Amino acid sequence: IRRFPPGQDAVPFHIGERHVGFDTYDMATQQGTSHHYRRHLDGTVTYGASNFRYIWPAECDLMAQLAGMTLERRLADWNGAPFTGDSESHVSVWRKSA
Repeated sequence: IRRFPPGQDAVPFHIGERHVGFDTYDMATQQGTSHHYRRHLDGTVTYGASNFRYIWPAECDLMAQLAGMTLERRLADWNGAPFTGDSESHVSVWRKSA
């Protein structure tokens, strides 16, 4: 979400010879759509999209707490990098409270 300059609601995440992908995002609803255009070997182009909703780590923590879980650890990525204010993603592990 930080990749969007003010007033911009789309950002590319992949531009290749056979695939173009970009996300559009509604800041007010925190809902987005990932758009995928694929060019196949026979020259046809197909389009697919998937919807998502962005939530901040604090929202995940609240939902986990309401479900009786506690945060065990949070990392910036699957490689185990530390989670900081500059992290672009997170991997969080919650455990069911005793």
